[in-house]
Amino acid sequence: MKVVIKPSIINGTLIAPTSKSSMQRACAAALLHDGETVINNPGKSNDDLAALDIIQKLGATVTENDNGKIAITTKGIQPVSGEINCGESGLSIRMFTPIVALVDQSITINGAGSLLKRPMDFFDEIFPQLGIEIVSNNGMLPIKIKGPLQPKDIAIDGSLSSQFLTGLLFAFAKAATQPVTITVNNLKSKPYIDLTLQVMKHFGYNVENNSYESFTINPINQLTNKPINYTVEGDWSGAAFLLVAGAIAGKIVVKGLDPFSTQADKAILQAIIASGATISIEEKQIEIAPPVTGLPALKPFHFNATDCPDLFPPLVALAAYCNGTSVIEGVRRLAHKESNRGLTLQEEFAKMGIEIVLQDDLMMIKGGKDLNGAAVHSRHDHRIAMACAVAALKATGETIIEEAEAINKSYPNFYQHLQLLNADVSLIN
Repeated sequence: MKVVIKPSIINGTLIAPTSKSSMQRACAAALLHDGETVINNPGKSNDDLAALDIIQKLGATVTENDNGKIAITTKGIQPVSGEINCGESGLSIRMFTPIVALVDQSITINGAGSLLKRPMDFFDEIFPQLGIEIVSNNGMLPIKIKGPLQPKDIAIDGSLSSQFLTGLLFAFAKAATQPVTITVNNLKSKPYIDLTLQVMKHFGYNVENNSYESFTINPINQLTNKPINYTVEGDWSGAAFLLVAGAIAGKIVVKGLDPFSTQADKAILQAIIASGATISIEEKQIEIAPPVTGLPALKPFHFNATDCPDLFPPLVALAAYCNGTSVIEGVRRLAHKESNRGLTLQEEFAKMGIEIVLQDDLMMIKGGKDLNGAAVHSRHDHRIAMACAVAALKATGETIIEEAEAINKSYPNFYQHLQLLNADVSLIN
């Protein structure tokens, strides 16, 4: 699918998309909960659908109610298939693999697209220590494993992704019969672990966070099987693109975001405030617009995205319209995303006339010049597609995004939402 975007002045009010980080964790917790879980405000992105498919293959019954809520019922993990497929979801592969290992059955774990190229040798190193048999494809998918996982005190490397730790926390919490501790070296993306612990606490698990250096999982006697209700948060990751769109292209209001959320990408507010955009943050809505008339243009900013690397694409779109060079730290976190995002952002934004310099762990975006509408490509990366779309709103001439359907991974309604804000967006199938 192609999307054509012409320069636009946007306005209006939107409700933020649902958080796939919150939704997928809720699916994992529901799978481990003996009984019924009702998920309010469920997500419908490809990653969310992958998580729902996984838990059904592991024995959960999933039904959607007339009011849009999803009911998940389980009686323990009872695989009905010898293989699960995580689609292109990095969180699903890293979170559900330790959970799958709770059962004494050989199961193959696979994925699609860019996930097939992401390193998974973490499991090759850690699983044998936990009594799990594993055969991988030279540290990549597919992976064949056979449990049951036996929780014990271990030390892991947290520098590649916190998602591996999330999976171990869920699995250990379900299986532990005595306190066990996971020691973590160089943990990245700590706010995502806060979200994991928040979900686990909601479902009755007891995990102690020892200053992010180690985590002690305490056994639970027996969780009651009474129904659990969980409401999926609004998504700061997807909403970051809407907020940047407001900062550069018009006055909008975004509802459904929790200013007190543990989501890492809430930090987008820091960069927007530093850029000088007009912003009002309230408990139930955020109002955002370009700088008020008479003030200088958006100002360049310096931002550390090491713990929130998914913010790089919207930050680049923002920086492109800042009058000077903005600096973003954390480039090393971008190599193993849906694309190598550092290089991809550099190449696609160059087509629009923006120079991006990559130096060690830094990205420098030379903004303030007029952006040109151009033919760009999503590179099959949802966040690249959205970043180009937002940047196109104030470019000179039209922008055409190839393979624009990549946004389905996380934010299927993104282009429709831009249209609701009166952006000139055309979809060509």
